[in-house]
Amino acid sequence: MRMSPAAAVVPALLVLLTWLSFRAIDLDAERYDRALKALDRFTMIEIALHRDVLSARAGILRNYDPLVRAVGALREALDRLHDNSSADAEEAAAIDRFAAATKRQEELTEQFKTDNALLQNSLADFLLFSARLSASAENATLAAGVSALAASMLQLTLDTSAAAANEVTARLSGLATQPVTAGESDTVQALLAHGRLLRDLLPTTDSVLKALLAAPGKAELTTLRTMILKRQAQSRATARVFRLLLYATSLFLVGVLTHFGLRLRARTLTLRRRASFEHLIAGISTRLIETQRQEIGAHIDRALAELAEYLGADRAYLVISASPTRMHRWCRAGTTFPPGWPDAVPELATRFKATPGGIIHIRAVGRLACGADKAVLAAAGLQGWACVSKPDEAPAMVLGFDALRPGIITQPGEFGLLRTALDAIANAVHREHLEQERARLETNLQHARRMETVGALASGIAHNFNNIVGAILGHTEMAEAQLAPDSRPAHDIKEIRRAGERARDLVEQILVFGGRRDSQRRPVSIKNLVAETSSLLRASLASGIELVIHGVPEAAVVSGQPGQLQQVLLNLCNNAAQAIDQAGRVEVQTEVHEVTGARSLTQGELRPGRYVRIAISDVGRGIDETTLRHIFEPFFTTRPAGNGLGLATVRETVREHGGAIHVWSASGVGSRFEVWLPCTAEPLSAPDDSLRNFSLGRGETVLVVEDAGERLLADEEMLAALGYEPVGFICAGDALAACRATPNRFDALLVGHLTPANSALDLAAKLRQSVPDVPILLATASAGEVHADALAAAGISEIVRLPLVSAEIASVLARWLQFRKLRSPSYDRNAFAQY
Repeated sequence: MRMSPAAAVVPALLVLLTWLSFRAIDLDAERYDRALKALDRFTMIEIALHRDVLSARAGILRNYDPLVRAVGALREALDRLHDNSSADAEEAAAIDRFAAATKRQEELTEQFKTDNALLQNSLADFLLFSARLSASAENATLAAGVSALAASMLQLTLDTSAAAANEVTARLSGLATQPVTAGESDTVQALLAHGRLLRDLLPTTDSVLKALLAAPGKAELTTLRTMILKRQAQSRATARVFRLLLYATSLFLVGVLTHFGLRLRARTLTLRRRASFEHLIAGISTRLIETQRQEIGAHIDRALAELAEYLGADRAYLVISASPTRMHRWCRAGTTFPPGWPDAVPELATRFKATPGGIIHIRAVGRLACGADKAVLAAAGLQGWACVSKPDEAPAMVLGFDALRPGIITQPGEFGLLRTALDAIANAVHREHLEQERARLETNLQHARRMETVGALASGIAHNFNNIVGAILGHTEMAEAQLAPDSRPAHDIKEIRRAGERARDLVEQILVFGGRRDSQRRPVSIKNLVAETSSLLRASLASGIELVIHGVPEAAVVSGQPGQLQQVLLNLCNNAAQAIDQAGRVEVQTEVHEVTGARSLTQGELRPGRYVRIAISDVGRGIDETTLRHIFEPFFTTRPAGNGLGLATVRETVREHGGAIHVWSASGVGSRFEVWLPCTAEPLSAPDDSLRNFSLGRGETVLVVEDAGERLLADEEMLAALGYEPVGFICAGDALAACRATPNRFDALLVGHLTPANSALDLAAKLRQSVPDVPILLATASAGEVHADALAAAGISEIVRLPLVSAEIASVLARWLQFRKLRSPSYDRNAFAQY
């Protein structure tokens, strides 16, 4: 839907107002305040640090804990400053310089602590030794020297200039040259050692103290404070500017809204008139929809009169170009239709340029250019003319209005609704035809439902019969292996087996007719499958059960047998319906999911990949936990009339298709069965031309072993028709000898029925030793009687059904030959060159 430029102004202004509102808020004010508070705290901590340093230098600070706390507080204040800094490079650089100065201050503090501790300890020892010598010295000269050294040292503690240091050095030298007694020698040497240490340590400590008190970060602190104050002022100024812009924009928005309000008020009358016209057309449509077929003509005449009165027309008509032409007309009292009018309207409407809606409006016929069209309108006595047509539909229709007075029908904006009126009238005209068509379709639908029911019934019977035939064939093979080949019972068993095989072929035909399953797997559209299944279900579900089918994605395509998959849906939906006591709904929802990791479901696991999930939900009685653990077991059922094979068949079918099942149920709430099937990327094939999808051979040589000559001949003909070159053998020994003589001759080996039964596996094992890289296929009537370990030991690549089915053997041969080619890139056949 296009938006007019004027209508787009208001959203744009609202966006602008929102942006200005955010910009008018000084979001950085609080950050700048926190930064300034951090700087103030830093200054206070620095003053306290200097005070504690001076106290320590004077010796009145007992320990250095206040210094440690001050340094930690400095770091904390610096961290807060970092946290409240902006992304501005200049501000970040100033903070980094300030941090470097603070780091230097910390280093000087640590150095001062070390030097001052040594200084205080040495000074205490110096005073102790000097007092001891002064008190006990018998030599007056020594006492005088010690006193002079103490006086000069005291002066050095107050003035660490070079002169004071030299004075101390002189006193130390003089004291060192004075004679002392043996008892005073150690004390004098200790006093001299501490004196020399103090002479060197006092200037060093005072220099560190001066550097610390010089506050190397004061300049950076002042610069950073000035920068933050400047940025704060700029942020506030910018916010004030945006507040002014916000105020101006608000005033402009008020003006725009006032303008739109005036325009809307100006259009109110037009909209009211249009609304009344829409109400009129809605009433006409409702009457035409609800009327009986025999009353449609009278309601069309009434609709023409109401439309003409509303538009101010003098005549109105509906021309239906059918065979024969049908016409409905209305005219105001005192007016009539001239001869040939409105019969000429359909052809005349094609010569005027209509709007995309098929509307033609001529306000003043007299203003038209002279010509045949103007002459026709003037001959009909028209001053103004309007019509709407549907020329491209069958039958074509024209709804026209004539004005015999000037100034009538001058509201072109309302003509767009005439198309709606014509559609309503056209629908009424088609009513009789549609009702006849609906009756015919209902008859066909009932017939189709009966056929689908018959097909579903035939499929179920054939499926059960197929199991019986399979059991007969399996036990026949086992019995045949225990009898002598030429005995009478062996001949009878062979005839029983042939009859069973013919019965199996008949079952295949019944299954294909019933849509139960196909002879090979192929891409299956779940959308089509659900649609077909819903038709079967709606014909069989109770009247109180509502079947709701949600939309199915086009990408929901799996590889499988449509008949088996359809039976899965039928079983689950029928179970869901039977779980509902009286009335309820069964929902079928299909989605495509991408499984990224392994997922465990209640029945099976999913590997990563793309899956189709078909969920069947009901609002029935639900299933308790105890029953839920057994519902997929064969012959387990909770219904007296059930056989316990429905869900077991569902589980096996889903497993055969590489899928899994997830079940959720709650007593009294309902159940939900989810069937997960892997998607396939293969394209959908034509549903009625399955042979077109066969993978034909390219002259590859296939060795066939079968002890029945007629069957061997049929198998060779089938393989030849599929594009392969069959080489058949009745005797297993001959086949083994041919394979050993020319091991590179054959591209695939097909071992069929041999007597006794285990001789087929023995032959396959010997063939595997001769040609280890050639695929070996085993054809058997009952695969369930052969153990998987025996197949693996014999080197069987895959099992196919006996008798052979062209679709199945073609698919299996193509797959294994392609696998052999990919596994051995050097593999090639000269026979390929001729194809």
